[in-house]
Amino acid sequence: MRVDFKGEKRGEITKGGEGMKIREAQEEWEARYLSPYASFSRDTKGRDVPEPLCDIRPEYQRDRDRILHSKAFRRLKHKTQVFLAPEGDHYRTRLTHTLEVAQIARTIARALRMNENLTEAIALGHDLGHTPFGHSGERILDELCPDGFAHYKQSVRVVEILEKDGAGLNLTKEVRDGILNHRTSGKPSTLEGCIVRLSDKIAYINHDIDDAIRGRIFKEEDIPECYTSLLGHSVRERLNTMIHDLIESSMDVPEIRMSPGMQEAMQGLRTWLFENMYLNEVPKAEEKKAQQLIGFLYQYYLKNPKKLPEEYLLMMEKRGEKKERVVCDYIAGMSDSYAIYKFEELFVPQAWKY
Repeated sequence: MRVDFKGEKRGEITKGGEGMKIREAQEEWEARYLSPYASFSRDTKGRDVPEPLCDIRPEYQRDRDRILHSKAFRRLKHKTQVFLAPEGDHYRTRLTHTLEVAQIARTIARALRMNENLTEAIALGHDLGHTPFGHSGERILDELCPDGFAHYKQSVRVVEILEKDGAGLNLTKEVRDGILNHRTSGKPSTLEGCIVRLSDKIAYINHDIDDAIRGRIFKEEDIPECYTSLLGHSVRERLNTMIHDLIESSMDVPEIRMSPGMQEAMQGLRTWLFENMYLNEVPKAEEKKAQQLIGFLYQYYLKNPKKLPEEYLLMMEKRGEKKERVVCDYIAGMSDSYAIYKFEELFVPQAWKY
């Protein structure tokens, strides 16, 4: 059979893998279809450990698949986004946030003819290093760990070292760069990374407003008119407005940007959210308890490192990693529910069983 794009023959596929040129056909399609400002799979800077190319998937698609199948990705479903262990099935978790970022980023990447596989890989991996209990967990680990802690750096550490029992996922440099630089002050080296950086903010601003309204922290009518008059009066309207503005402002230019007025309104709404939601006593009510829990776990494993799982002990023995760093790695990888379980196991008296 023949693979045909736009009526042109691109490669030949035969059974048994002989003459298989599916990957090459996709790479040629990228070269013909994608924007000249896109990142092309065949031009990747590669992996730290060279590997044979896949006969079916381009390099960034392989990275996307590796992240999707990782243990760290699965644990995101039980990690806090804003509300700690919320009662109700409709509040966001770190996993649903990640999926919403990926969806927004892919929509933008497709419209701008950027590399969707690279964009999605970065989006799916950008929060792998998040702690249990959201940013409150991140803050307490940053205080406790002598080398500090930042979730964007930890996300890179997850894919480079912690996954696959210390072997890492061996991702391409472009994906790791996008993960590291997804924060507000980051400067991704690819436009796909820039798309994820802005998609992350578009996603959490809007879905956190949705969760806040569901949690009765504020009403839609409470959001200042100076923002809603430009961005929209519902989550759906604001998402549509922001995404359209970003696409229109970035079309056929070597930059991912929003119009000045839209950027200013989005930043203003984000600041308003910090004042009226993220620092609100309702979502923060249990934060101090969560931080104390993490503190107890950190001190326990620091004093009892042999209680760590074997793969973490090997990191100290074979890689020479500091005990404090490895304890931080272990706790950061926990889900909310597992951290609570370990705390109860270690510090809460259990009923007598025989």
